[in-house]
Amino acid sequence: MDSHQLIIVAIFIATIFSLFKYQKKPERVFAFACLACLGTNLITTEQLLSNAVNQGVLTLMLLVLCSFALERTSFLRKLASMLFNGSISKSYFKLFSATALSSAFLNNTAVIATLISPVKKNKLIPPNKLLLPLSYVAILGGTLTLVGTSTNLIINSMLLEKGDAGFHFFDFLPVGLIALFACLCVLVLRLPALKGQVHHKAFSESYFVEAFIESNSPMVGKTIEQNGLRSLDSLFLVEIIRDGRLISPVSPTDVIAPCDKLIFSGDITKVLSLRQYKGLKLYAEQDGLLQQNLTEVVIKPGAAVVGKTLKSAGFRARFDAAVVAIRRDGEKLSGKLGDITIQSGDFLVLAVGHDFAKRTNLSKNFFILSGVTADDMITGLKEQFTLWGFLGAITSSVLFDVPLFKCFLFYLASLILCKCLSVNEVKRRFPIELWVIVVSALSLASALEATGVTLLISEIAKSSLADQSPYIALIAVFLITLLLTELITNNAAAALVFPIAYSTAIGLNVSVYPFVLAVAFAASGSFISPYGYQTNLMVYNAGSYKLFDFIKFGIPVSLTYGITVLTVLPHFFPF
Repeated sequence: MDSHQLIIVAIFIATIFSLFKYQKKPERVFAFACLACLGTNLITTEQLLSNAVNQGVLTLMLLVLCSFALERTSFLRKLASMLFNGSISKSYFKLFSATALSSAFLNNTAVIATLISPVKKNKLIPPNKLLLPLSYVAILGGTLTLVGTSTNLIINSMLLEKGDAGFHFFDFLPVGLIALFACLCVLVLRLPALKGQVHHKAFSESYFVEAFIESNSPMVGKTIEQNGLRSLDSLFLVEIIRDGRLISPVSPTDVIAPCDKLIFSGDITKVLSLRQYKGLKLYAEQDGLLQQNLTEVVIKPGAAVVGKTLKSAGFRARFDAAVVAIRRDGEKLSGKLGDITIQSGDFLVLAVGHDFAKRTNLSKNFFILSGVTADDMITGLKEQFTLWGFLGAITSSVLFDVPLFKCFLFYLASLILCKCLSVNEVKRRFPIELWVIVVSALSLASALEATGVTLLISEIAKSSLADQSPYIALIAVFLITLLLTELITNNAAAALVFPIAYSTAIGLNVSVYPFVLAVAFAASGSFISPYGYQTNLMVYNAGSYKLFDFIKFGIPVSLTYGITVLTVLPHFFPF
């Protein structure tokens, strides 16, 4: 290997290890790898710019932007309201089929976020028996079409960069549909392994609530028991913070001191009962926003407030809202509410001001589960146009073989023209992180090809597997991608393994399609870890699951998925 080959191999290996270490910042890792390739002249400026405007990349960006308008329609909420009626078996069927179908065309993160609240409030089936299977069904539904998941579009964009024609809209459907049915059978058989009870109260989850003792409060100098804080309805005093010191557990004989911060956990609907105590102020009450109309939201991936504390995020200025309570069921929260770092998938209860519903940044940061609805929701004729326009764009691509890029470009222009989306909203919601990942991955692949590393991989595959079936190499590519997607992220795994898979197919002198499709399907096969796929992380928090729940419930699904895909893929896409 020459010096350039050694450099790009080092960059590639460093990228993999960096993605393990900085799992929450893959765009920065890929950007650094891209700049390293550019700085060492492994790629040219022209190649970088060409990758930035790759048709597949632009199609992905257009789809993401158009999906923002779809999220603001009432389609998913209306669908969710019709799922739980009749028998338990019918409810399961309606929920799983609706989730799979919706995820085939819509952002599956939005699908899960919309369904979490009705699932948790249903009186028919324990939520813990629904939420984890629901995430898996959403993942499987995303494998059915080209637009079902960003992973498919990333693979398509990398294929287009190679000069290939790319995939058609329903090329993924035969393999994805068979895998979906096979995994659904396993899910149904494994449902008894999930334990849970039906909750009969809304907001019954244990939220984390902070209150503040004023210096002149009559509660000062009295014990917890004397102040009646041991007999609260559905709220429990778990911690006291005094002069930066944490007191936990709290004893009935502990005496309240001035400026104490009291941390409660329990039913958020009972939070206003704390106002009966003179001199006890809630965190949100300090902003003058506490009122009866509380709004529950879940933090979106990539929200501007992720990684910031509640104090530094400036909720009042950003959203005209104050945080009453926070819940992260996969992790026990402790300490001051304002010092908690916000993560995607966190559930917040907000006390909102009059301007909250009019803020244009709500849909970028939150999925609103209940309470105040944002004013920027699309209704009436605009809603009908948004829904039918989306179906029209897809139909045009499928029936008339019009490039998906052109269909979504005209659809986005129509949304802006009809004021279903504004230009400012498009600029504000542009998925810069995803764009950086894909463009950097394409540039990394270009560097691997320009330095001859991909040719070297092809020759190694040809010499070592000359007497072997290409099926052995296909299994290896699938398993490598599957392992990476559980350890890092699905998009990163797909971007990293694609060049290896493509080169291996070329070296074996067989069709590249089964190999790149193996990467696409494996990258979506995150069933064992809550961290490999965003929907898993969301239900992990919402359902109070443990890591062992994912391992125990997910391994049979993952095995079934892998065996099914590897069995049927060569039949539909032969070598």
